[in-house]
Amino acid sequence: MAGNSFGEIFRITTFGESHGKGVGVIVDGVTPGLELSEADIQVQLDRRRPGQSFITTPRTETDEVHILSGIFEGKTTGTPLSLVLYNSDHNPAAYDDIRDKFRPGHADFAYLKKYGIRDHRGSGRASGRETAARVAAGAVARKLLENRGVKIIAYSKRVAGIECRTYDPAVIENNLLRACDAEAAKLMMVKIKAIKDQNDSAGGIIECRITGIPAGLGEPAFDKLDAEIAHAMLSIGAVKGIEFGTGFAAADMTGSEHNDAMDKNGFKTNHAGGIIGGISTGAEIIFRVVVKPTSSIATPQKTVNLKGEEVDIITEGRHDTCICPRIVPVIEAMACLVLEDHFKRQAAMLS
Repeated sequence: MAGNSFGEIFRITTFGESHGKGVGVIVDGVTPGLELSEADIQVQLDRRRPGQSFITTPRTETDEVHILSGIFEGKTTGTPLSLVLYNSDHNPAAYDDIRDKFRPGHADFAYLKKYGIRDHRGSGRASGRETAARVAAGAVARKLLENRGVKIIAYSKRVAGIECRTYDPAVIENNLLRACDAEAAKLMMVKIKAIKDQNDSAGGIIECRITGIPAGLGEPAFDKLDAEIAHAMLSIGAVKGIEFGTGFAAADMTGSEHNDAMDKNGFKTNHAGGIIGGISTGAEIIFRVVVKPTSSIATPQKTVNLKGEEVDIITEGRHDTCICPRIVPVIEAMACLVLEDHFKRQAAMLS
């Protein structure tokens, strides 16, 4: 079925469901001869895995990756890389009470209308669990990008209405929200605890910074670098918006304010976020995405069932109060996939 693959030359296809036997990904276009181990991939999966704190789902998946193909004597062969993560703590029975009801905010209704059938067990294919496969593939792309001198870092910029006022990359992996401001992180945690106690959920904004990208990366017209990054980000189920550089604030600026002037040392400002005309400028690429509040909440809500009857629903089970800290490595992974694909497309064009 269309829509399960992403990328042109560095291309991935993910598979699996939340409460099925497992999830996984086929990665094609991997450069041969790359030293790669399961440990290289696991370090990123461990950042995304569930059960890390009281604000994330208590589901205790180890997310242990298994490389089934594409590796010989510790190096990639250039053939398809097959990565699988087996589900070990799935509990489909937790969804029996709502199997005939549409959960507000979820893809239940839309999937049924499209396919004529739906997997009610934790959203099936529409579950955030699918992103584990993306993180696994992104870890491979990240290693290739590191060899190119590229660095990608994402973090929580705003959570539950509380915004970071400072940017300190050293604190990101040292607080439960992966926020870039340690003091703001403390306030966020207090707010989220209160929201959790009310059986509700919170959203936020994730910011991503990319350095080491040379000028000239990206394709004209339909395959602009920012357009493809936007495609990648909006393909993540919880993401509802994206902006680059100054973003939506540009609506209130004049051209003289927003234009990035240049001198002999390069761009003096970076309102464009490192991409102009869909092509990288060599400046830092910076973008932000909006993450919606987790849809699965234990607060009573109104919905309809398969017969079209109005009913009440309470979504029990194990769900994140705030998905921001676990979506950070997903954002990074999808950015890695776009960038490695465009490096390979650029090389193919110049060969």
